[in-house]
Amino acid sequence: MPPERGPAPAYVLLTLAGLYFLQGLPSGLLAKAVPALAREAGLSTQWIGLLALAALPWALKFLWAPWVDPGAGARAGHRLRWVAWAQLLVMALLLVLSLLERPLWFGEAFPVLLLILFLINLASATQDVAADGLAVRWLRGDLRGLGNGIQVSGYKIGLILSGGLFLIANDLIGWRGSLWLLTVMIGVLLIGILRFPEPAEAAAPFPRRRGVLWWWQRSRDFWWRPGLLLWAVILLGYKVGDGFGTRMIKPYLVDQGWTLAAVGRLDLVASLVGLLSALLAGVLMRRWHYRRALVGLGLWQGLAFVGWWWVARSDAGVPAIWAVSLFEQAADGASTVALFVVMMAYCRSGSEGGDYTLQASLQLMAVGLFMLASGFSAGYFGYAGHFLLAALLGCAVALLALAWRPPLGPGVTGRYTGAPDHS
Repeated sequence: MPPERGPAPAYVLLTLAGLYFLQGLPSGLLAKAVPALAREAGLSTQWIGLLALAALPWALKFLWAPWVDPGAGARAGHRLRWVAWAQLLVMALLLVLSLLERPLWFGEAFPVLLLILFLINLASATQDVAADGLAVRWLRGDLRGLGNGIQVSGYKIGLILSGGLFLIANDLIGWRGSLWLLTVMIGVLLIGILRFPEPAEAAAPFPRRRGVLWWWQRSRDFWWRPGLLLWAVILLGYKVGDGFGTRMIKPYLVDQGWTLAAVGRLDLVASLVGLLSALLAGVLMRRWHYRRALVGLGLWQGLAFVGWWWVARSDAGVPAIWAVSLFEQAADGASTVALFVVMMAYCRSGSEGGDYTLQASLQLMAVGLFMLASGFSAGYFGYAGHFLLAALLGCAVALLALAWRPPLGPGVTGRYTGAPDHS
């Protein structure tokens, strides 16, 4: 059978960058801006840790992911229609947030804020399934590393704008003005992305009607393959230390007397470094062995929180905090690309969105559980002890990857060379 022809690679990469940038905009609001805003409003670290409950859809998206993948009879633009509806919901919810002033949301209306953030994450997680399906379908061979670098970078740019710049904008144009600006940006970007000519599936692998039994069989068959058990353990733990530690960085800085604008500036520059690191890792993944990449970049990620432990323990000054923050974000960007490239290599042809989401959900579920506990950890051990625990978690899982075998056939180096071995 001749290979499937699709849009030009440059067009695919540009569209994917836009999709993940779009996805990062609302995500940064929860992951980066809200913890700092909540701490400034006087919320305890325990409550800030529990904000991770709003991100629950990211861990559960595997439940509805197979229905986002196109089935028999699906028309052209199937996945992009999911993107459009998801982002329209996000825009509507951001406008709802602008109806009340910030002190009310972090005061009496805090339970409603949690619900709105949950719905924003539900929409963004659903869009992510559609975007991942497009990415795995169209990124082939050498494009896979670069594509994942662009994916992570696009997402980080969205995080920068809705995280770091959102905090800065709050001081300049206020809460409502910042939310309106974010809504307009999403709308403009969505118009451009929907111009992507997503073709109909050449041979849709799924029936038009899909039930719970069908979903269970698809999920079971994915994991019922040699070597997947150890990979599942690595997935569960690879980003746990990073998520667990990162959750308390903003509250720590606020407790150290940093203003929201100062936190925003640090986050902006650090995220840019992470973006560049992700792009570089995406290019280098063409040459790197999968195992060495996961182990080496995972250890780098763990060592970054040794740096945060040292900062918190010694009350290091502003230059040290900047250095450690840049080091940690560079590690996060590179290690995320390596993880995503390997996740793509495990996806079966025809069920790319569902398979990728199944793995991502497992990973996010573990990270989310540890993020929920992060506030209690910081409260019990102190910030220094919390960051040291995050470092130990990250390094332990990275070393576990030494025993893992990449998803390629015998005699292959472990770099992506085309179709992965799904035997």
